[in-house]
Amino acid sequence: MKGNTRGNGGSVRPAAEGTSLGMRMVLGALGGMGAATCCHPLDVIRVQMQIDGEGKGQVRQFKNPLDAAVKIAQRNGVVKGLYTGIDAAYLRQWTYGSCRVGIYAFLLERANKSANGAPLPFWKKLLMGCTSGAIGSFVGCPTEVALIRMSADSKSPPELKRNYKNVFDCLTRMYKEEGLSSLWKGGLPTIIRATLLSSAVLGCYSEAKEQLHSRFPNVFPHKDGIPLMFSATMAASLVATGVSNPFDVVKSRLQNMPRPEPGQPPKYTSMPDCFAKSVKGEGILVLGRGFLPAFIKLAPYTTISLILTDKLSKALTGKSAM
Repeated sequence: MKGNTRGNGGSVRPAAEGTSLGMRMVLGALGGMGAATCCHPLDVIRVQMQIDGEGKGQVRQFKNPLDAAVKIAQRNGVVKGLYTGIDAAYLRQWTYGSCRVGIYAFLLERANKSANGAPLPFWKKLLMGCTSGAIGSFVGCPTEVALIRMSADSKSPPELKRNYKNVFDCLTRMYKEEGLSSLWKGGLPTIIRATLLSSAVLGCYSEAKEQLHSRFPNVFPHKDGIPLMFSATMAASLVATGVSNPFDVVKSRLQNMPRPEPGQPPKYTSMPDCFAKSVKGEGILVLGRGFLPAFIKLAPYTTISLILTDKLSKALTGKSAM
């Protein structure tokens, strides 16, 4: 016999069944959109810092994230500068974000049911994060490319500006001008980065949440309390940024790479080529470029998106998201 739960006002309702994959994905997308609204300027700063000084002998324009924010806003204004590409960020949440969070939450719920109350091993959580991240990054790669290009366009000199009207104009023009494959430009580092990022963020978040709650019950008495979720996301975000940032730099450069002139070779021929040329021209520290804005963006983004997803899940399904 299925258990019952007591709802608001004392009414009795059937215990919630397993939440469908579709619902998990919708909740993940909505939570991601809320986080993107707050954190998008940090993404623009991260991208522009990662391509800043690209190429041997090029002078870097930005000293640090704050300097980048001020100069971007002065050059293009707050909305057109720091919020450029926000429509691409929203669309990305319905492709990449929905798959990443939705599939992970769905797999985690099924795995916990199969475990009959026993704690899941950490490696399983990492594997589920890898799976959801890889699927989400492949599905969402076109919107990722659009986001990178629209975020970087305001930094380009006038003769190289692409002047995309919106995310759909960007995707349409890329397809018409550069072919279908351009929508998955930088696909390999994108998938590698997202796999590592999702594994670290989601897997470490679930594990940190469980460990902090069990080891420090007086500090974190509520398993779904905001202090516990905040602490777990901070730890997960730090690990995830460190693991994924080198691939993030390469991904940004490949996806922002201009189309070569007829008869000219492309600036980068592959992910290893981009790695090699970037390190040779700018030193090994180039792979850590944009780390601070990446972390500053990822930490609140992860916190906001997961808390929003969790609260939406409780409101609509009666259960925690993960």
